Amino acid sequence: MAIVYEKTKMLTDKPLHYCPGCTHGIIHRLVAEAIDELGVQDRAIGIAPVGCAVFAYDYFNCDMMEAAHGRAPAVATGCKRVNPNNVVFTYQGDGDLASIGAAEITHAATRGENITVIFVNNAIYGMTGGQMAPTTLPGQVTTTSPYGRDPALCGYPIRMSEMLATLDGPAYIARVSVHDVKHIMEAKKAIKKAFQMQLEGKGFSMVEVLSSCPTNWGLTPQEALKWLQEKMIPQYPLGVKKEVE
Repeated sequence: MAIVYEKTKMLTDKPLHYCPGCTHGIIHRLVAEAIDELGVQDRAIGIAPVGCAVFAYDYFNCDMMEAAHGRAPAVATGCKRVNPNNVVFTYQGDGDLASIGAAEITHAATRGENITVIFVNNAIYGMTGGQMAPTTLPGQVTTTSPYGRDPALCGYPIRMSEMLATLDGPAYIARVSVHDVKHIMEAKKAIKKAFQMQLEGKGFSMVEVLSSCPTNWGLTPQEALKWLQEKMIPQYPLGVKKEVE
């Protein structure tokens, strides 16, 4: 019998700890499939963040390291420079990357470090109770913005992909979403492309993935996917923001 679908070897059998409806599991699968299909599992090193994906080292079936909050790009830089044959990726949320780690990611990008960054943006702090994040939308209610984010008080959301795309160092930056099957397939292509850029030695690559957080958004999983599509995508337009030849 022909095999048409099977579990990627890049994921362990440990059950995921994420909330029902959270799309971290989908994104894990896409990253794992990309590494598996490129045949680089044996030299892949992942850097786990502080945040909802803090236990990523339990799920990816490759060498993993834990980084201090926001410092995953610095750890990834060391792993790659010590052995350039390593295929190194970070997996970071918007609090880890865009807040406490904003300087780390900016300098790794501007240096053109030959690493791949998976940036999960759900517009809120997930693990710590739903506080306002740098990516929280104007008017969005969180535990620390109970009347909605007021740009006059808190500023506007940071579009990390557009900001980093202005730098000379990055080779590939794209924003994707996982709110439906079509966009999940497009997200996989972008993630695989980001790893391919690293394999070709072209430099820093980042894929920003718009993700849902039903628990902290106070929505059902179905409602959360609809909110992502209707509210987040207009604020964070999808597409390739930079690609070098």
